[in-house]
Amino acid sequence: MDKKTEITMIENLYKSTGKTIEDWIVIANEIKMDKHSQTVQLLKEKFGLGLFYADLIVHKANGTDSGSLDSEALIEKQYKSKENLKPIYDELISRIIALGDDIEIVPKNAYVSLRRKKQFCCLKPATKTRFEIELIIKGEEPQGILEEITGAGAMCTHKIKITALDEINEEVMSWIKIAYTKGA
Repeated sequence: MDKKTEITMIENLYKSTGKTIEDWIVIANEIKMDKHSQTVQLLKEKFGLGLFYADLIVHKANGTDSGSLDSEALIEKQYKSKENLKPIYDELISRIIALGDDIEIVPKNAYVSLRRKKQFCCLKPATKTRFEIELIIKGEEPQGILEEITGAGAMCTHKIKITALDEINEEVMSWIKIAYTKGA
């Protein structure tokens, strides 16, 4: 969730319940169950909260939301036990930011979102041996290294899988440039 949405949710939570996020964190810690989902369910049942509010509260209470960590900590967390993929990220980010000075880099828990006016790319260590570049390039036919992402709820439309630093080539960068251009 982006920071603006989180702030709005926290403000609306207070308006609708009369309790601050800090109050809710205390409550969540008092009723904390073994699993995240159990605590969310209990907040929903006991206090009549909606799923998104309950989930936000539990993430805040556990410090597992992306807003509880700074950008460096989020990226470090992504590459824990996947250190071999970090050079791929470093190379891609340096090439991508060279495309323009209007790129916003937004680390999340599992990936880094790249935006202009809207998101155009996600960089993520998908497994211990595979890095994925996810792109938003609606209308493009999958070809070469470009694969289509199927399934409901997918933010991105295509992906490129990389397993080694030397696989970052002109074909990879040309697809990223297309997504960058469409993200304006």
